[in-house]
Formats: sequence, structure tokens, C-alpha cells
Amino acid sequence: MKIVTALVRPHALDAVRRALERHAVLGMTITEVGTCEGGHVEIHKGAHVEVGLAPRLRIETVVDDEIVERLLDQLVANLEGGDGQLWVHHVDLVLRVRTGEMGHDAV
Repeated sequence: MKIVTALVRPHALDAVRRALERHAVLGMTITEVGTCEGGHVEIHKGAHVEVGLAPRLRIETVVDDEIVERLLDQLVANLEGGDGQLWVHHVDLVLRVRTGEMGHDAV
């Protein structure tokens, strides 16, 4: 099993979800984060304030090894240039605490 992590701009969430759903991946964790790769200016109480963190979403899911390459191809096809980054890490063990299921059964 692998964990696939996508760090994307908020507007890309729907594209990532569609790509995951095409591979029957319905479980994911989505976290609002910020990156220091720039930033933007907001107006706060009439003053322009530079915000150092660019808003991003971190989307994580665990998938079977067999679909990782196809999933990455689908994600890249659905994201526009500059929309994000993708990481893949090996997962040694998954344990569902509530049921005690392990491995593929826990995903």
C-alpha cells in the first residue's frame, strides 16, 4: 500500500476528488495548510496586509500499489501547471482502531 499526498491550491480540490473517485478511492483526509512559496495581499480594516502563507489543501489517501501509477497520471492530467505537488510514500501497516482490522481490510 502507498499513501498519496497532494498539496494543491484550494480551487483544485474538485479535480483531485474526481481523479480519486475514478479509481474508487473515496476515503481521504483534507487539511487546510499554507505554504511559504509566496503569499498574497489582503485588505484588513482598510489596510493592505501582505500574508506570507499561500493557502493550500493537503489531501491524503491510502491506495493499493496496483493503482498508484494510474492515479498519479489521472491527478497530473486533472491539475493545471503550478496547482500543486504530489508525494507517494510506502505504508508498512494500516490498523483500524475501532474494528482491529489490519492491512487492506482497514483501508
